[in-house]
Amino acid sequence: MSIKLLTDSASDLPLSFFQENNVGFLPLRVSLDNQEFLDLQTIEPASVYEAIRKGKMPKTSQAAPTTMYEVFEDIAKSGDSCVYLAFSSELSGTYQTAMMIREELLEKYPDFQLEIIDTKCASLGQGVVTYYAAQLLQQKLSLVEMTEKIKQYALHMEHIFTVDDLDFLAQGGRVSKASAFVGGLLNIKPLLHVEDGKLIPIEKIRGRKKVFKRMLDVMEERGKNLSSQTIGISHGDDVETALQLKEMIQERFGTKHFIINIIGAAIGSHSGPGTIAVFFLNETIE
Repeated sequence: MSIKLLTDSASDLPLSFFQENNVGFLPLRVSLDNQEFLDLQTIEPASVYEAIRKGKMPKTSQAAPTTMYEVFEDIAKSGDSCVYLAFSSELSGTYQTAMMIREELLEKYPDFQLEIIDTKCASLGQGVVTYYAAQLLQQKLSLVEMTEKIKQYALHMEHIFTVDDLDFLAQGGRVSKASAFVGGLLNIKPLLHVEDGKLIPIEKIRGRKKVFKRMLDVMEERGKNLSSQTIGISHGDDVETALQLKEMIQERFGTKHFIINIIGAAIGSHSGPGTIAVFFLNETIE
């Protein structure tokens, strides 16, 4: 019996990661131009950003319950156990649905060991936790040991990000409409983080360059052993800025290992073009 690792497309990891590390994923759904697409499978993030720039507002929904059931049942039939790292329950119903399906499946497969973790993470915060989880698979830990260690990575994962326009998040109900009023005409940029799975604006800063400097200051304040971590950087169709941020982090902290990827179609539908996010641990996990 082996442990199968599963997450969902809200982790914003590249497709190559899943293929190379034998990690499965459940695609969230994106509705655009009266069509439904599967994130990371049948729609490219660039299509979403192009649509947003043209004034369209894509809608998203959680991973399809039927797909989730089928994926979990295939693992149950194989006799393997499974750990599913779910998108934050504060931002999606995917975790709650997975828990309901787990109860259904246990009636049919009472010996099936399925651990579902509410990561309280999003984008590459969830992705970097999944990256660490894939490394744990190589250590041949028990299901209980692996689950507890993944929970520690998720608990200590920091998300620091800025968006070009908070209205995208407000329209999707991800932040309050009051928080979305930041004064675009004054070039004021919001700095946000994730607290207990929720998106929380923490500061308003004038000018994009100052925002990035402040992001590094927060990393220094909160991070532990940043030089030896794997740092995640995700971007809303702005790889040039993501690479600039990488260079700033390298110069300041000596970090060598990064995961950099475009924010996927599901998350990008809410955060919009120009979003830049950095993810790191605030504690050393032994």
